[in-house]
Amino acid sequence: MCGAVTVKATVTKPIVRACHCDMCRRHTSSMFMSLPATGITVEGPAKTYQSSDWAERGFCEVCGSTLWYATMGDGVRNLSAGLFENAGDAPLKLEFFADAAPGGYALAGDHRKMTTKETMALFAPSEGDTI
Repeated sequence: MCGAVTVKATVTKPIVRACHCDMCRRHTSSMFMSLPATGITVEGPAKTYQSSDWAERGFCEVCGSTLWYATMGDGVRNLSAGLFENAGDAPLKLEFFADAAPGGYALAGDHRKMTTKETMALFAPSEGDTI
């Protein structure tokens, strides 16, 4: 938002993903929408916050803008869709924690909607088995 951080990346298969987990909703005041990318370079005062045993969130130290959600085990960063003009014209393809989405909104379109149990099994298999 303020321009203090510059993020460069390659998006080869542009798709938008939305996450409705409690942490993403607290962090963004809505859902976190991301685009998967590779070759990511970050310049400027970016900071991270470890939000769970397996993930961290990147943000601008100056204005607080959300930059990414990253899984620490594999180092994959999922960049905030807001970093891209018109979200890179990418279609919405996936919702995580779809059953946790607030009742006041729903995302249109025909795309995959993973439940909390399915999402946890994907990102934290040992925890997903106990939910």
